Amino acid sequence: MNIKPIHDDEDLDCALDEIEGLMESDPQPGTTAGDRLEILSTLVESYESRHFPIDAPDPIEAIKFRLDQLGLGIRDLQPAIGTSSRVYEVLAGSRPLTIRMIRNLNAQFNIPAEVLIRESKKPAGELAVV
Repeated sequence: MNIKPIHDDEDLDCALDEIEGLMESDPQPGTTAGDRLEILSTLVESYESRHFPIDAPDPIEAIKFRLDQLGLGIRDLQPAIGTSSRVYEVLAGSRPLTIRMIRNLNAQFNIPAEVLIRESKKPAGELAVV
């Protein structure tokens, strides 16, 4: 099978080219080509996670993004956060999310708690746009 680790961007490009070719042939799992595709994909994922890590999103931006995905507005946050003024304070960065709010947002909107517990980088006083 002659597969080697990915050490640099050149190795990455070669692996991605081979993955593309394998995907075009749509190999069945458990076949030689299917196993090769799975192994190469795992190597690429490992290399990319080490060399191109992606930070979790800002909690306020994650809330806005989720509302946009669901086609909802600020009023829809009231059951999870509280009054409309409290929602605006949270989205403006002048009030932090509480544990209760984080639990509610996680349960009602399926926003990962690990995203919500991060400290927002949003400057206080910035207007909320949803």
